[in-house]
Amino acid sequence: MDLRPGQVGQGYLLISDPKPNSTVAVANLKCFDRITVHGIKAKSKGFQVSYTLEYDGLKKSYTLIQSYREKFEERQLEEVAKLVSLVPVTNYCLFTEEVRFDFPLHELDYKFFTDMSDATARDIFVNRIVERTGLIRDEYVPNPEDVQPDDAKPRAHVDLPETFSGTSLDFETDPSSCIVMTSGGKDSLLTYSLLREIGMRVYPCFFNESGRHWLVALKAYRYFSANIPETRKVWSNLDRLFTFIERNMKIVVPNFLRRSKELYPIRLFWFEHYAFSFLPVAGKYGIGNICFGNEFDDPSNLTFEFKGIKHYYATFDQSQEFEKYVSNWFEQRGINVKQWSPIRPVTGLVVERVLTRRYPEIFKLQMSCHSPILKGGSLAPCGKCSKCTGILLFLLANGIDAALIGYKRRHYLDLPRRILEGKYRLDESELEHSAYLANSIWGLNLPRGVAHPHVETMHFDPVSSHADAIPYCELRERIFDILEPYTLGYTILQNGEWVETTRETVLRLGGCS
Repeated sequence: MDLRPGQVGQGYLLISDPKPNSTVAVANLKCFDRITVHGIKAKSKGFQVSYTLEYDGLKKSYTLIQSYREKFEERQLEEVAKLVSLVPVTNYCLFTEEVRFDFPLHELDYKFFTDMSDATARDIFVNRIVERTGLIRDEYVPNPEDVQPDDAKPRAHVDLPETFSGTSLDFETDPSSCIVMTSGGKDSLLTYSLLREIGMRVYPCFFNESGRHWLVALKAYRYFSANIPETRKVWSNLDRLFTFIERNMKIVVPNFLRRSKELYPIRLFWFEHYAFSFLPVAGKYGIGNICFGNEFDDPSNLTFEFKGIKHYYATFDQSQEFEKYVSNWFEQRGINVKQWSPIRPVTGLVVERVLTRRYPEIFKLQMSCHSPILKGGSLAPCGKCSKCTGILLFLLANGIDAALIGYKRRHYLDLPRRILEGKYRLDESELEHSAYLANSIWGLNLPRGVAHPHVETMHFDPVSSHADAIPYCELRERIFDILEPYTLGYTILQNGEWVETTRETVLRLGGCS
C-alpha cells in the first residue's frame, strides 16, 4: 500500500488500492466490508476513539477508552490518541475490504500503519490461520499445500481525509532516563532492576487492561506504586475491544475465550499500543527511552518463511527487526525516544538466574502466568499453563525453591507429563538444558534432559540479538558487566551453530571499540 495522491471518493482520499482477489484454493477470509475508526475525543486525563464494524448489512460499534492518573496537554493527547488508534485495527487488514479513518493522519503514521499491517497480516496468516490453533473454524483453515504468498497480503484499502506533517510530540528528552513497560513477569522485572542499577532514571509503567489479564501485573503494581514514586499506570479497555472485534468474525469459533487462555484467535500486534500510550509520560518528564523485557529467542533452527511468506512465529512486535524499525520511525517522526531491550542476549533461564540471585526482593513480585488465581486478596500462579511450565523449569534449573513465588508441590509433580505433552513455549534447546540442570541439581528424572551449554551464554546473531541492540555503548558495557558473571560467556551464530566468542568482539561488532 503506497502513499500517493490520487482518487477522491465520498470526501476521502483513496490512499491505497484493494489487493486483487487470490486465485488459489484458500477460503475467503473476508469478515468485514469496512472498519471505521472515528470519534476521537481527548481531554487532559484521557481519550476515547470508536471502531465501527460493517458486515452483512449490520453496523456494530465499540469505544476504546484510556485514562491517566495525571493531566497532560490535550493537544499531545489527541495526537497520541490517533497513534494509539492505529494499533488495534492493524490486526484486521487481512479480513476487511476497507479501513476508514475519519480524521487526518500524520504521513509517517500512515506509513507505520501500512508497514505494520503488511507484516502483521503475514504473521497472522501463517501462525493463526494456516497453523491450527483450534480457534479458527475448520472450513477456513487452508490446506498448507494450497497456500500462495498473495493469500497473506492485506486485502484492505485505506481511506482517510488527508495526511499531514509536523508534530506536538517533539519534546526534549534525557537519554539517561527510561520507561520500562512492566507486566509483573520475570523479563520486565529484570529490565527494571538492571536499568535502575546502572543509574538510569527509571519509570515503571503499567498498562492496566480492564479484564483478568491485569491480575498478572497486580502484585508488582501494588509494590511499585507504594514504593517507587516514578510508577505510572494507564487504564484501558483495549482487551475488550479486541474481544468485541473477534466475536464478530465469522472465521473464529464461538466461545473462544473458554477454549484457550494462552492464545488469541487473531490478534498478534499490540505491544506498541502500550508504548504509544505512555508517550505523554515521556513528554512530560523528558524520558528518552522505552524499554521492553524482550529476552533471547533462538533463531538457529527457524526459517522465518512458509511457502514464500516471510513471518515471525507470532512475535513480530517483540522482534529485533521491529525494535530497530520503531526506533528509526520515532526519529523520523520527530519523537526523541529510542525503543530497545537490555536482555535480548540472554535466555529465560539466565533471566531467572539473575533476577533470583541479584534482585531477590524484586523476584518475589514475579507473576509469570496466563491465569493467576486471586484468593483472599492474594495472588498465586495457576501452575498449569505453558508459562508456569517454563518458570518451574527455570527455577529448578537454578536451584531455587518455587514456593517463594507461590508454586505448590503438585505443580512440580505434574511437570514430566506437561513436558512430554508439549505444554510449554520454549526453544527446544532451552527446555532440554533446563531439564538437564534440574535433574543434575535435584536428582530428578525429568524427560528431555540434554545439555546445551550455549543456553547459558550471551547470544548475538543477525536476527534475534544484534550486537548493537542496546543503543548506547556506555550502557551496553555496564549491562554486560552485570549479566556476564551469571553466564558462560559470549557466543555468536555461525553457519547455524553457536560458537564461542569474546566480549571485545561483540563490542566491536556493535560499533563500540
